[in-house]
This record gives sequence, structure tokens and C-alpha cells, in this order.
Amino acid sequence: MDATVSKRWLLARLYEPEQTIVDCRFTLGQPEAGRDSYEEEHIPGAVYLDLKLDLSSPEREHGGRHPLPDPEVLAARLSKLGIGNDSRIVAYDDENGMNAARLWWLLRYLGHEQVFILEGGFSAWKAEKYPVTDHQPVRVPSTFVPNVQPQMLAGYEEVRSVSQRTLKDEANPSAANSSSALPVLVDSRSNDRYLGQNETLDPVGGHIPGAVNFFWKDTQNADGSFKSADELAEHFAGLPKDREIIVYCGSGVTACPNVLALEKAGFKNVRLYAGSWSDWISYEENHRNGDLQ
Repeated sequence: MDATVSKRWLLARLYEPEQTIVDCRFTLGQPEAGRDSYEEEHIPGAVYLDLKLDLSSPEREHGGRHPLPDPEVLAARLSKLGIGNDSRIVAYDDENGMNAARLWWLLRYLGHEQVFILEGGFSAWKAEKYPVTDHQPVRVPSTFVPNVQPQMLAGYEEVRSVSQRTLKDEANPSAANSSSALPVLVDSRSNDRYLGQNETLDPVGGHIPGAVNFFWKDTQNADGSFKSADELAEHFAGLPKDREIIVYCGSGVTACPNVLALEKAGFKNVRLYAGSWSDWISYEENHRNGDLQ
């Protein structure tokens, strides 16, 4: 089954007991806005998970603006909400799926495959006159046991090595260390941020040297749904399918829709650099050595 589900699909299964709907709405710069919106109205039966409080851990010196949550802490939160290892989760937001995709990626990282994203998000659901409510459900706690999949992650040291080797190979294509075996770094931010222009979220603009740019919103249609597999394959046609792809963004959130889109397009080996650009620039060695573009 695809990683996304339609509004009609969810409506037909709205009250199935094995399913948990999760509202992931969150507005950068307005940390209370998502929960306030949830409390005002949401899809019936939905519970709320906060990007900063639930789907991230507190910021540290390194790790970026939205460090990954501790698996055991997140598992305890899921358990309290009645989400167990047999649950089917449908996530939605109102931010083109970026926060819902963060939950989608995190659950898969914890070894849970039965997780999907609602196409179009909450506004599209409401626009179709589907039911909404302000009632917050009472959930019976369950047990979620994480089975962490570390192979889904790429760490800072590995990304730095890939970047340096990519630049070296680009400078000397005939070298024995051919870049054809290297992972490809994909920057998911808008092109102006990739180019170091109009940077409003991080203190330093630019991109990881050697990375190519595929803006995450270009994977979607005007209504916020993801493009078809064929359309996404065409969109990512410049990337080799026989190589590993490491995806990053500003803080590891908007990279997640790109991970989903790449997998939908047929790429089999896609990993996330969770700390992303905000983690990269936290290391002075990059500044000292001029490793910013």
C-alpha cells in the first residue's frame, strides 16, 4: 500500500478500533498554534503530537534545531496515547505534510510500518465537508515497543566524509576513488536557501558542499497531495537509482516528505541526515575550513 491515503479512504475507516489518527499541525515561530488549532477542531478521534515537544528532543550544541526524540521517550508517549505495535496510524497536518511525514518517518525508524499520511491535510478534509469536532478522545493506554532501525539514519561524520570525497572526485574525475560509488547528498530546501540566499531560519546560509537540490514541495500537486510514482520518477530522474541517497533539509523535518517521495519513485536506499543543515553549521570545523557553499 502507498504511504498516503485519501480523504475518502479515511472517512470509510474513521472509527475502526485498530486505527489511531494523529494531528501533527505545527507552525514554526508559533509553538502553541498547532495545539490551539487541534483543540478548536480536528478530525474525529484524532490525538495530538507536537513537533517540538513530542517529535523532537530538546536542542543541544549539535543535532540541529529539531533533534530526533529518544526512541524510548517517544515510545512511552505513543503508548500513553493508546498506540501499540499493532496500531494503524494515519497522520495529518496543515503544512503540506511536512510534520505528518516527520511522524511517518519516526514510526518507521522505530520499526512500525503501518503508518500513513492523509493527502491534502486538515484544510482539504474540512473543505470537503467531512466531519470535524472539538471533542478530545479518551484513549486506553497500550504498549509500543520500539525496534529501532539505525540503517535509516546518516550521521554527521558520514555526511562530512561523503561531502569531502564528492568534492575530491569532482575535482579529479579520473581518480581511482570514483564518485559513482558514493552516496548522493540531496538538499530538500528551496533553491534560494540552498544557494545561501534569503536564509531566515538558520544563522548561516548555504548548503553542504557536493549536495544537489530537490525542493520538497516540488514533489506535490497544487492540492497538497503527492505526485504519482511516475511523476516523481521523472522529477528525480537526475538521481541514480543504484546509489544510496542521503536526504537533509534545515532541521530534518522537510527532508521527510522527500524521503517518502523518493521511495515512492522507486529509490530503495534512502537515508535521512536528521540534524541536517542546522547541525552541519554547528561544527566550527566547517566554518574554519570554508566548508560552506
